[in-house]
Amino acid sequence: MPVYDTGMLIALADRKAKAVRLHAGLRDTPHRALVLGPVLAQVWRPSPATVHALAGVLKDCTVPQARTSAPAMRPASMGQTACIMCAAGPGMTEWQRIGSALGTAELPPKKRPDAVDALVALTAARHGSAVVFTSDPADLNAYLKALDAQDVHVVQI
Repeated sequence: MPVYDTGMLIALADRKAKAVRLHAGLRDTPHRALVLGPVLAQVWRPSPATVHALAGVLKDCTVPQARTSAPAMRPASMGQTACIMCAAGPGMTEWQRIGSALGTAELPPKKRPDAVDALVALTAARHGSAVVFTSDPADLNAYLKALDAQDVHVVQI
């Protein structure tokens, strides 16, 4: 299950070859790539080039709990399935876990805690068997370790 962080969206908006290839290869996965609302907000700017590039990318992605987003699961031959993790946002305990991870993650030098990165890590951990596409693998790995996340892989773009 693919999860995009801010760096992946920036790379896609800039049409970086590796990011474009990875995104194209994920178009046939049962679960659409996840783009969390705060990640989208970090990247979205009103420039025509950014809007055009990201609008095309977002057609293949899901933004959980956004009313106008594509469903998380692509239609299957036996009907439409749903992703319970995407339908239900983080609860109080999970927001507290994010806060704890912000305080305990062993980030690279000169890096500051980033709630959006920690949310990306928690979302990947909640889904299980997830792959996070990021330009900052050390940051994401630090949050995943602080969350004691299992079965989440990080791919640098």
